[in-house]
Amino acid sequence: MSRRTRFSQAAVAVSVIALAAVGCGKSSTDTSSDSKKSSSGYSGKGIGLAYDIGGKGDQSFNDAAFAGFQKAETEFKIGGRDIEPQDGESDADKVQRLEQLAKSGYNPVIGVGFVYAPAVKEVAAKYPKVTFGIIDDEQDKAANIADLVFHEEQSSYLAGVAAAKATKKNHIGFIGGVDIPLIHKFEAGFDQGAKSVNPSIKIESQYLTQTPQEGGFASPDKGKDAAAGQIEKGADVLYHAAGLSGQGVISEAASKKVWAIGVDSDQYAQSSLAKYKDWILGSALKNVGGAVYDLAKSVVDGKPLSGVVRGDLKSGGVGFADSNPKYKAMTDVAAAVDKAKQDIIDGKVTVKTTP
Repeated sequence: MSRRTRFSQAAVAVSVIALAAVGCGKSSTDTSSDSKKSSSGYSGKGIGLAYDIGGKGDQSFNDAAFAGFQKAETEFKIGGRDIEPQDGESDADKVQRLEQLAKSGYNPVIGVGFVYAPAVKEVAAKYPKVTFGIIDDEQDKAANIADLVFHEEQSSYLAGVAAAKATKKNHIGFIGGVDIPLIHKFEAGFDQGAKSVNPSIKIESQYLTQTPQEGGFASPDKGKDAAAGQIEKGADVLYHAAGLSGQGVISEAASKKVWAIGVDSDQYAQSSLAKYKDWILGSALKNVGGAVYDLAKSVVDGKPLSGVVRGDLKSGGVGFADSNPKYKAMTDVAAAVDKAKQDIIDGKVTVKTTP
């Protein structure tokens, strides 16, 4: 039976470790060789995690998943294995990766990203006693599948409010990784939030590629070029929803001394972006780590989640990071974002999901 839950709101730290090639894709860690037996009756090897395009080290979406993976391993004293994607891989490769994890005894097995939907559906049917999770997709329906999805449009609305309050030119920009419905939600929320502050604000909008296979989520050079173009047109605050490609957006914004707004993780706090952090205004958060942690906890506790589990502002599943002291010093910006957040939680504002 499908159940809903609130994602964990506790912060989880991200750390990146060296990658080693193993099996199908690259396996970053394999911290368990024997099944664990907990007081609740859990007897799996631990968590199996399969990354999305761009892999671990994107300082965004995949790293957020890894943070939850690490937190669950540590707190529940279980093992885990996380595996990298390969360039140009097929759905059959994803099926093989998930099946490898399930067959080896990992439970839950989580596909990080909507691209895993067909693979999760196929492998879950073969392993009904294993709980599977898929992040950012809700088309797979089975008793042993949890669809871990989010109201990305809500956090993006806050990003739009922040951008419209921070701009000095009334000209801002949105850069999406791939032109797909999931990323349209980010654009829709951003546009609506910005226009709630200034209905006549000018908003540049660009998608890097039409399909994930073209590298829209994994090409910092594409993000850099797109950012350069929008800055040249006059935008002075750029919001990206582009995974690893967003690193190019942030680096270009910093080099031109204009604001960037990050996505998914608190990108101000990411080590690989430290040299640009003074120009990261904030980040539209998506608690992917909390979703991974909560699914693992439910399985360890013997009460596995299933069905659609959706994170929103009220539950802490999405949010807006305010780590940058420069953002906090802009009290009018911070106050506007806080008010917008409360208005959404209170139901005074309904955020659109399409531009």
